Amino acid sequence: MKATGRRKDNRYKIRSDLEPRSFWLVTTPSATQLEQPFACTEAGTLYGREHFLTERQGKDSYLLFYTFGGAGYVRQGGRTATVRHGQALLMDCRTPQAYGTSPQADHWHHFWAHVEGAGVNAAAKRLGLPTLSPHIVSRTRIVTHFQTIFDRLETESIENGELIGIAVHSILSELLIAKAREEVPEDSPVVVAQSFIASHYAEHIAIEDLARAASVSPSYLTRLFRQSVGTSPHDYLIRFRITRAKQLLAETTLPVGDVAIQTGFGSTSNFSYRFSAVTGISPRSYRALAKSNPIVPTS
Repeated sequence: MKATGRRKDNRYKIRSDLEPRSFWLVTTPSATQLEQPFACTEAGTLYGREHFLTERQGKDSYLLFYTFGGAGYVRQGGRTATVRHGQALLMDCRTPQAYGTSPQADHWHHFWAHVEGAGVNAAAKRLGLPTLSPHIVSRTRIVTHFQTIFDRLETESIENGELIGIAVHSILSELLIAKAREEVPEDSPVVVAQSFIASHYAEHIAIEDLARAASVSPSYLTRLFRQSVGTSPHDYLIRFRITRAKQLLAETTLPVGDVAIQTGFGSTSNFSYRFSAVTGISPRSYRALAKSNPIVPTS
């Protein structure tokens, strides 16, 4: 289905200052499809001219944008963001919003897709919605993902539903990766702390040691870690040590007690407890499995 005109809905107003090549695809997903973590109900490509504008009171979904020409603005809840060339943005449509061609541009060419699902909800939370935050993403990959949605949206099948879900997930992953990169520069406290762990994991390390190395307070470092890594410095340290222990167990014949010492766990009992709690298997069992099955990952 293609649509470039005005949609008759008193909760939805569009100023159709669009080029004819714009298109709008609509489908009605089944209950099974809507139970998937990532689903799409509408999508398209809009070639907006100078006066393109859309206003909506609300819609029960999220809206993905990707700008590949010109610039657009998105306004919601007293916030305004400009989505420039090469940037993507996710917006929650459940409250009134407006979006259109940026006053600083004479056109806004963009892909868009209405998406929903538990996975989308989780990504929205991690992206900090309702804050409107555009991020620079890979054009090559984004175009591929949107093209999958466009090619598959109107023909219902299990295969198409799964491929669309993967495409939506991939677009959101690009946004999350871009957000993480923007928030964690190479000299950030988190990166400094991670580097310190990589160099000193065999030693006793306290949160105060990491904070001192990163020149911040322990509480601030913990908050930064949760924001950018999704876990605490302590949990990151334990899992880093366990990864190194997996490598030693699989690639050497060192006694388990020596592996415990070399990875900073201090004692065999502490090492066995931590390793089993995280992996669900004892160090000795992991070694036996790794030696007999080379496809067992060691990192």
